[in-house]
Amino acid sequence: MNDMPLWAQIALLCTLLFLSGFFSIVETSMMAINKYRLQALAEQGVRSAILAKKLLDRTDQLLSTLLLSNNLLNTAATTVVTSLTISWYGNNQIALSIATGLVAFAIIIFSEITPKVIGAAYPEKVALPASYPIAFFVRLFTPFVWIINIFVNGLIRRLGLSSTQTEQNSLNLNELRSLVLESGHFLPHKPRAILMNLFELERLTVDDVMTPRMRMEHLDVSRDEDELGHQISTAHHNKLPVIEDDWRKVVGILHVRRALSLFYAEEFDKAELTRLLHPAYFIPSGTPVTLQLQNFQENKERLGLVVDEYGEVLGLITPEDILEELIGEFTSHAPTAQGLNSGNSQSEQVITVDGYTDLRDLNRRYKLDLPQDGPRTLNGLLLEILQDIPETGLSVKVGGTIIEIVQVADRSVKTAKIFKKDPDASA
Repeated sequence: MNDMPLWAQIALLCTLLFLSGFFSIVETSMMAINKYRLQALAEQGVRSAILAKKLLDRTDQLLSTLLLSNNLLNTAATTVVTSLTISWYGNNQIALSIATGLVAFAIIIFSEITPKVIGAAYPEKVALPASYPIAFFVRLFTPFVWIINIFVNGLIRRLGLSSTQTEQNSLNLNELRSLVLESGHFLPHKPRAILMNLFELERLTVDDVMTPRMRMEHLDVSRDEDELGHQISTAHHNKLPVIEDDWRKVVGILHVRRALSLFYAEEFDKAELTRLLHPAYFIPSGTPVTLQLQNFQENKERLGLVVDEYGEVLGLITPEDILEELIGEFTSHAPTAQGLNSGNSQSEQVITVDGYTDLRDLNRRYKLDLPQDGPRTLNGLLLEILQDIPETGLSVKVGGTIIEIVQVADRSVKTAKIFKKDPDASA
């Protein structure tokens, strides 16, 4: 080393620092590169992406090569500086200490921190072209890496760990949700909203989506024929559940369009009406909506009655109700179909709604934060809070939302007024 001219030793030192920085930048960029973006590029046939993916499939071998090369270069740089110092100042301890500090500073700045910051900022631009020389070094150092890994794996086993047990690279539901939220530049708002609703759909059951029994349009065959005829001719739905006296006896499902033919034939009577009925399709309470959507498709049904463990009808659900959870509400609804439609917004902060409106619909439409871990309707929430028969004019504060009871009927809240903000605080 002492026989080398000064300029050659300085050039050698700069080369060692540069190579050390190269391995540092490659190490960071390889670990920071987007694995799914890399997979997509590899499937498109990009050679550098295919090579980088192969290197990352053997992360232990890749890291061993990079770290081995980096440490050898840093050690060589320290040796060169020490040789230069001894040739100039002899075995002067102060000079050696200063030289060691300077070379450590140079390694940290030029070979570690700066390259790694650049590699983390531009992982794809660095990792793909660098995969070609790194693949060469991986093959070159394979025998040395194999020997080193023998000691490493032995130490890991001593610690009671396994070098082959690695965390799966797949995304869980929360990570996938975050990925969709951050894809604003690539996905339009509506498709992104549908994907987010799809994640939410996994948590919902038919009880969350169904139309409650109190808001269901139905026929009661115990009524007289004139009343039945008028109800059929003015029905808002094509399919109606048919009961006899009460909901404990569901007779079937009526296709209203087929029943209208009885009026033209002047043969309308209960016997003819009963012959047009189809068997009702019952759905157990608590069925996940994703499973129920599949059941609708397999059973070729378009309407189901949700029942509890005692067979009591709780509500009605259709495939359209589930699809609305994905794409939003359709433009047309029957007057009795949605409690939100029966209400009206008096201002931006005051809303009048039906007592049987679903809490999820209220929260979603008006950006409220009403609790959903208990009752499913506004009436149920008020009854749970009051623990008594509600009275007209009574107001309740739930979180930051004021709810005023406007109308009470049949021991339940018929209409309520919601203040999105505390009126006293606004004043």
